[in-house]
Amino acid sequence: MEWLVDAAAVVGLGWYVVLWALALLGCWTARTRYRTRPQSPLASADDAPGVSILRPLKGLDTNLYENLESTFVQEYPHFEILLSVADEHDQALAIVRDLIAKYPHVNARIIIGEETVGVNPKVNNLVRSYREAAHDILWVIDSNISVAPGTLARSSIPTSSGRRIALVHHVPFAIVHENCLGAAVEQAFLNTNHARMYLAINTVAIESCVVGKSNLYRRSDLERVDGSLKPKPAIVDSFTRKCGLPAFGSFLAEDNMIASALWHELDLRHDLSCDTANNAIGKMSLTDYVWRRVRWIRVRKQMILAATVAEPFTECFVASSIAAASLRHLFAVSPWIFFPIHLVAWLWVDFDVCESLAGHPFISAWFIRELLALPIFLLAIFGNEVVWRGERYQVMQAGRVTSTPRHIPYPRKWLRWATTVDHTNEYEPLATDQLT
Repeated sequence: MEWLVDAAAVVGLGWYVVLWALALLGCWTARTRYRTRPQSPLASADDAPGVSILRPLKGLDTNLYENLESTFVQEYPHFEILLSVADEHDQALAIVRDLIAKYPHVNARIIIGEETVGVNPKVNNLVRSYREAAHDILWVIDSNISVAPGTLARSSIPTSSGRRIALVHHVPFAIVHENCLGAAVEQAFLNTNHARMYLAINTVAIESCVVGKSNLYRRSDLERVDGSLKPKPAIVDSFTRKCGLPAFGSFLAEDNMIASALWHELDLRHDLSCDTANNAIGKMSLTDYVWRRVRWIRVRKQMILAATVAEPFTECFVASSIAAASLRHLFAVSPWIFFPIHLVAWLWVDFDVCESLAGHPFISAWFIRELLALPIFLLAIFGNEVVWRGERYQVMQAGRVTSTPRHIPYPRKWLRWATTVDHTNEYEPLATDQLT
């Protein structure tokens, strides 16, 4: 059996080398793509294609005024903004009307009322904007995201020398607005581990990997896909198949599925912009952070099981433990020598990525994030229920979801915080005098 142990050690060491190759690739991509951001000639080009900016809203998200204002001040000649809410009494409307009055020269309008096409409230909110948009190119951007003024001009959908680019996306970059532990840990996750792997995977570009905080794509392309991930002919009969945005109303991660559909069904590709989607993080406890991560692990588990199962083996402490055991068996290297070297090098890469994206994470939050990674994964992998914006869903195969009754499936004696759900995307109504 000695040969089996040798083989396992070689595989473990090989895995560690692959992880470092991806880490350095992510670091290199961050340095070369994000440290300098040139002005695009489209910023003043008369023939720049028109773009419809779709912003779905619900309530008073953190930094909402500044987030929305960042789209009103885009340095781009031809765009419109469609701001949609499901409820005519939504408190976001006061802010929207303020901005429309402040920027009368911007073609912006409000769309009130949703169209139910599935269980995903964001898709239901967006459908009317999607259909009423004046331009083929759509920029769907979440309400908790702000962008630099030159972002749209630098995010034009290019034509590659090979397969056509169907989607342009932005790496999320967390900005904390509340001094609380959960927000700091979320920031450490998004700006280091997540950003590093996101940049590396999109540089290799062997598979779709998109977070839908800020995406541009063509409506004409989306009208040809249905989320089945099966190759489509050049002409799709939309009368017999449900295509376009409504087809993705049954997915919780509709953004990821749209990107995957464009990739697999139309054999088109994605491009990563040199701008970031600045994600405003408000009040978030450590418990909120845990359940937020649990939610998306459970969704990804049903969409890409192999990658989700491999995820804990890419984390700092698990990967280093595998490498330490392999090095000790193969070369008698002491773990006490290896671990400090590994930790310093891993920290340097993560912090260099964060600095390239214009941030500086706290070391304590980074350590907490790394230590929680494996326990959160183990908690998430053995369940399929998630809570999003106050609603409970059952995640099914391929990432589709169904609404479930609001009950807590866990025994109340099992870890008091385990019954807490993620409310970080919900909002508390403010008194009307605070909106003036």
